[in-house]
Amino acid sequence: MSLSAGAIAPDFTLPTDGGGSISLSSLKGGSVILYFYPKDDTSGCTAQACGFRDALPDFTGAKATVIGVSKDPVSSHDKFKKKYELPFTLASDAEGHVCEDYGVWAEKSMYGKKYMGIERTTFLIGPDGVIQKVWNKVKVPGHVAEVLKAVAGS
Repeated sequence: MSLSAGAIAPDFTLPTDGGGSISLSSLKGGSVILYFYPKDDTSGCTAQACGFRDALPDFTGAKATVIGVSKDPVSSHDKFKKKYELPFTLASDAEGHVCEDYGVWAEKSMYGKKYMGIERTTFLIGPDGVIQKVWNKVKVPGHVAEVLKAVAGS
């Protein structure tokens, strides 16, 4: 079950592209857009990442940090980030613990087959670490604009 608005966002520390690491607690004091996506360099995930890339100056102006999370390894994130010139952090949750903590590891279905995977979900986390808004089962077209509107209004 996914977390909802009003809940405290679970803290985490994850490895990131470029050999770094990031923890949610280190970002307190500003808003965080934490978006979970299924896989690097796939059509929907690429469109979503490029949408956040293109709108990053607006998010930065609103004092919001964008972080993308998938189970892909850091090496995959490095290639994805370079290929599409993504100027924000991509974190690797290879073990899936953060996906489980946020309730985005879910049963999915494609062509009649059921499997476990990341359900595309975005969380807007306020400066105090409280989840302000959640977008479940995200449809990519128009999503970044919706998130930006919520950040600007927060």
